[in-house]
Amino acid sequence: MTQPPIDYALLGKQLHALLDTRDWLTNSAQLSAFVFEQIPELNWVGLYLQREAEVLSLGPFQGKPACHPIPFSKGVCGAAARSGQTQRVDDVHAVADHIACDANSRAELVIPIMSGDALWGVFDLDSPQPTRFSAADQAGLESLVAIFTQRTELPRFC
Repeated sequence: MTQPPIDYALLGKQLHALLDTRDWLTNSAQLSAFVFEQIPELNWVGLYLQREAEVLSLGPFQGKPACHPIPFSKGVCGAAARSGQTQRVDDVHAVADHIACDANSRAELVIPIMSGDALWGVFDLDSPQPTRFSAADQAGLESLVAIFTQRTELPRFC
């Protein structure tokens, strides 16, 4: 059964209202929970934070226990951190250095979160459905991350 299109503009308005504090921890938890509940066919949503050089540390998330830490040199999250570019992967099993936290995950979307010119972390979404994320999903989720960064005081970790 095909899912109806997601109204990312409406989700953006709802997220904007939900993020009523500047606190990074509260807003990170809210972002993860909100997206996990609103976007169908996901099995993991969360943040990895750059708390030390060239390494991502687990932050707030929804789903099964996750891998920690993730070096910039490995996986889809590492590629997003290294490049500063969103990574959209239709089948993670085709990625040679994929880090398999959940063998059921097939598609992945990872959006870098910037604080000024510096990487603050990444927003990671996994799905058990191959090719789950379209270009429209990528643009819509990037817009939600933009709302998160506008509404949140992002501290420097390293």
